[in-house]
Formats: sequence, C-alpha cells, structure tokens
Amino acid sequence: MKILDWYILKRYLGTFITMLLLFIPIGITVNLAEKIDKILENDVPFLEVAQYYMDFTIYFANLLFPLFLFLSIIWFTSKLANNTEIIAFLSSGVSFNRFLRPYLIGATIVCISALVLSLYLAPEANAGYNEFKYKYLKRGAAPQETENIYRQINDDEYIYATNFYPKRNTASNFTLEHFEGNTLKFKIKARSLSFNPKDSTYSLRNYEKRIVGKEEDILISKAKFDTILPFEFDALTPVTYIAETLNYVELKKFIEQETRRGSSNINTYKVVAYKRLSLPVSAYILTIIAVAVSSMKRRGGMGINLAIGISVAFSFVFIDKVFGTIAEQSTFSPLLAVWFPNIVFGILAVLLLNKARR
Repeated sequence: MKILDWYILKRYLGTFITMLLLFIPIGITVNLAEKIDKILENDVPFLEVAQYYMDFTIYFANLLFPLFLFLSIIWFTSKLANNTEIIAFLSSGVSFNRFLRPYLIGATIVCISALVLSLYLAPEANAGYNEFKYKYLKRGAAPQETENIYRQINDDEYIYATNFYPKRNTASNFTLEHFEGNTLKFKIKARSLSFNPKDSTYSLRNYEKRIVGKEEDILISKAKFDTILPFEFDALTPVTYIAETLNYVELKKFIEQETRRGSSNINTYKVVAYKRLSLPVSAYILTIIAVAVSSMKRRGGMGINLAIGISVAFSFVFIDKVFGTIAEQSTFSPLLAVWFPNIVFGILAVLLLNKARR
C-alpha cells in the first residue's frame, strides 16, 4: 500500500475507534443513571454489575456501529476537504476511484470485525445482558409471552393449547394428536393442563383419550390425570430474546426447529438471523455515501456535512427498525425487510458516488 492508502486508512480506523471510545462510556453512564436505583435496591454484587456493563458495551457497539462508522467517516473526510487535502490528492492525478480504495479497505476490515462480533461475540453478550436485566432490573416481569400455541413436537405428534401462561405453567383446551404416517392413532384432550416442575409431570383436568380403532374407537375419560408428556414445557415458548443469544449456527438450527413446530415468532427469529449478515455489509454502503457527501468543500464547512451525515444515518437506522418491526408483526418477508435499507441506500450510494466523481 502507498502513503495515501496508509494515511487515509489510519484516519478511517482511528476515527472510528475514537468514536466508539467516546460514545460507549456515554451510553454506559446514561444506562447506569437510569438503572442505579434498582441495582442498589436489589443489592446486586459488584462483579455482576461489572460483567453486565461489559456485555452492555458489546451489545451497544454491535447495535449502533453503522451509525458510529458513518459519522466518523463524515468527520475525518470533511476535515480533509476543508484542509484542501482532497483537492491536492485529485490534482496530483489520483482518480476518485483510486482515492476511494483505502476507504473500501477500511470498510472490509470493519465488515469482517463486525461479522465476527455479530455471529459469535454479540450473542454471548446478549445472553448475559438480558439475563441480568430480567433477574434484577425487571424482576417479576416474565420475558415470555402469553399466547395460543400450535406445535409439532416431534415427527409423529402435534399439540395445541389456548391461554398459554409460561409464568404460571398452565394452559387451557389442551390437545395432543399422535400420528403414524398420515393415520391418526390417538388423541388426548383436556380442559386444562398444569406442569409440575418438581417431578416434570403434567396434570390434566377433564382428561379424555380417544384411541382410534379399525372398527370403533376406545374412549378413556378421567376428571384428573397425572402423566408424562413428550415435550418440555419451557421449550414451547422460548424467551422472546432467545434468538439474540444464539450464534449463527445455533440460530439456523433453532429456526428450523421452530419452523417445524409452527412457532408464531418465526419471523422475529429470521429478522435477527438476516441482520447478522446485512448490518456488516452496510459498512460498505455507508462508507461510500459518507465519502461522496463529505469529500466536497462546502461554504458551511464541516457543520453542513455533519448535518447531512446525521440525517442520512438516522434515516438508515429508522428504516431498518421500521421494516424489521413490520416483518415481525406481519407476513411481510423478513429477508426483504432486513435487506431493504441496504438496497435503498445502496442505490443512493451509487447516485452520490457518480455525482462526486463529476
């Protein structure tokens, strides 16, 4: 690499790291100021608090790294433009594409780092972050949702229940159907179901089992029946943040498992999985937009470039959040929702880059 490449690359990475080091302590301070009362009230051990904020640091950096990256590039490129350094580079015969090369090298380094963070480090940090939050900061608040469920629990059996309460270990209108091939062999129904954690058994009230025969069915009824059923109660409704705590390989397997079970949260899990890949890719798109916007010397100086940069960055984050929520709450394609901001801003990057070249 030549002197120009090293000069810009060091500024690219140095400004980005500086931006992280400046904003992460601010995020920790704001979070601590908000949570300090509950931390003191619950007498949380210092080591657990320290571990929580280590996890929070990774969580915060992974969540907002596109914003920090974009602003850092706007900042140092605007300084280059105001010092007429960019004009000097281009006047010496360096093409705009050649000038852009160290930025893309920096984006590659950031993209690879973000992939490692997103696929493997962030899930473990998210697990610690959420466990601490529900243990101390949201004590008494169940991190699981009450819902009606329909699940395929294995290759041969399906269950259905209404008014499912994970916190109470109860459900209503429970049904279990057992098939062999496409043939129904027996069906269990109960007005209510209760899980007993001590011995991992289930209590079924108004129990009814119908065994399907060739000529006639056999019906067994009991007011109450205690038994063992072929599923774990907690596995029926995984905690809402579970997808964030799994690495990419585990998450793919989990999505396949939940798809077979007919989970109603499958779109939420897919959004998390697709974002693991889409956000690092955004490093290239935001880098090109930032360079195109800030490489021109303006009358308003750095202030104008920063104002434009902040508007574009928050637009990206806003669209990303809106379409992610739409996919989670509807039948809208999670893949399209997650990649839509990259598509839109990718087109914007091409247009701005062509303008900057001229």
